[in-house]
Amino acid sequence: MNQISIERASLKITIDKVAAAFSRLKGIKEGLVGADQPSGIQFDEWDWEVGVGLYGFLRRALATGDRRALDELVAWYAWQIQRGLPARQINSTAPMLALAILTEHVDRPDFRALVEDWADWLVHQLPKTEDGGFQHVVKERLNDGELWDDTLFMAGLFLGRAGVISNRRDWIDEAVYQFLVHARYLSDPITGLWYHGWTFNGRHNFARAFWARGNAWITVAIPEFFELVPSLSSKDKRFLSNVLKSQVSSLKRHQRDDGMFHTLVNDPTSPLETSATAGIAYGILRGIEAGILPEADRVHADLALMAVLRQIDQEGVVHGVSDGTPMGHDLDFYRRIPNLPTPYGQALTMLLLIDVLLKGGTT
Repeated sequence: MNQISIERASLKITIDKVAAAFSRLKGIKEGLVGADQPSGIQFDEWDWEVGVGLYGFLRRALATGDRRALDELVAWYAWQIQRGLPARQINSTAPMLALAILTEHVDRPDFRALVEDWADWLVHQLPKTEDGGFQHVVKERLNDGELWDDTLFMAGLFLGRAGVISNRRDWIDEAVYQFLVHARYLSDPITGLWYHGWTFNGRHNFARAFWARGNAWITVAIPEFFELVPSLSSKDKRFLSNVLKSQVSSLKRHQRDDGMFHTLVNDPTSPLETSATAGIAYGILRGIEAGILPEADRVHADLALMAVLRQIDQEGVVHGVSDGTPMGHDLDFYRRIPNLPTPYGQALTMLLLIDVLLKGGTT
């Protein structure tokens, strides 16, 4: 076996460990359940943290043909639906993306019905901001008049894919519109980086924070949107491609020599952050594969990959991942967010590693 094969075999083992650690996370700040506990996805709460995790877990299962993992996803969703789902908002929409894709691989009319009902709710009942943006409603607060960059990953991708599988052009058009309206208020025309949020109540970008994981949501969401919604028009692809190119051009300038990104992209005094590093690297690779970004950008993804691999312990837990981050009103707020094991840290790492394994990136 040659050196590259050995390294790829090692990468496969690492991916499996990261997936297993995701399954063993019971909740935020609770760590892993014991290895002697029943198998299956353990995370208790239906919200954005596990929603991102489920998407990474599903993409890995589909890419590797892991039928057992698909069965675990079906069992988790069935359990959550049976026990009763929480109130609908942006963050509780995040688990719907994996569910929508799962309906294309399993025969569950109840899952399909939930997908369609939830997508219709997003379009017609979710509170909207001025200009018709998806107000970033969360379980803790309504966030009146606020747009957050998280929204496009948490709700925009789901709505677009739901439109595809249900043949609803109106849902696809609404998902496209959300990308456009969020870009108008959150993408900085000077740097190309994205602010964490915008409020119409005062018309400002809060702390004007270029939050790294928030930027990662965008670096991932744009090329992912292209794949999930193949029927996007050429003009929409042209606009979003240029948004991504502008963002990545700036991100590259702020990447550290060791491959990592800081919690605040342009603040080298802020903590290093692994989930953002993994997400940005994955987004760059996806952007290259979509023909949006040049092949020369791969060096930045490769550098980030090496940094992320150094953050994975023997149990597959990804370290250096910051906790859930609400809107900050000053930059120091972002610097003080603590690190802990999270489903989304596991997921963004899984997405990066599986793409490298399958598409032949540096290993």
